[in-house]
Amino acid sequence: MKQTIARWLLRAAGWSLEGARPAHARYVLIAAPHTSNWDFPLMLLYAAAFDIKVRWMGKHSLFAWPVGWLMRRLGGMPIVRHRAGNLVAAMVAAFEQADQLVLVVPTEGTRDRTDYWKSGFYHIARQAKVPIVPSFLDFSRKRGGFGAGLSTTGSVVADMQYFRDFYAGMAGKFPANSGPIRLREEAGE
Repeated sequence: MKQTIARWLLRAAGWSLEGARPAHARYVLIAAPHTSNWDFPLMLLYAAAFDIKVRWMGKHSLFAWPVGWLMRRLGGMPIVRHRAGNLVAAMVAAFEQADQLVLVVPTEGTRDRTDYWKSGFYHIARQAKVPIVPSFLDFSRKRGGFGAGLSTTGSVVADMQYFRDFYAGMAGKFPANSGPIRLREEAGE
């Protein structure tokens, strides 16, 4: 029922679905480009339309009263971004303890333009030995969906090239807020 309603809502809003539901039981799902508050409800609709139960990381302030319970119910996990901690290790442990886990990570870490993607998604997937699946919301053509999963190879540059190629030509709601698809680690390889 939820899947039917989500598909109907997306089509009614003029959005099309592309790609297939990823076949993996456990993976990091990157959400890009992330330029608008509309990305969140659309991400949830696409997850429901493809019958995917997602968990997502969000800044801790999203989980305050009165909507904190709803955010957790929608799959949210609060993250305190300004506090030092080992988020990657905690997410790797979550993968190790779960038979099924789809962890959504907004790679830019913000809706504003940034010169680098946050590399946590990459390190989580590499250390947990799970694939990275690209998802997209292309506002220029009102389409969204998923690409094929990538198992990290050990070459950050080669792996990131896959994502640069995948996202080429796609635009977020506010294209000026999209920065280049690269990690700081690429310079050191």
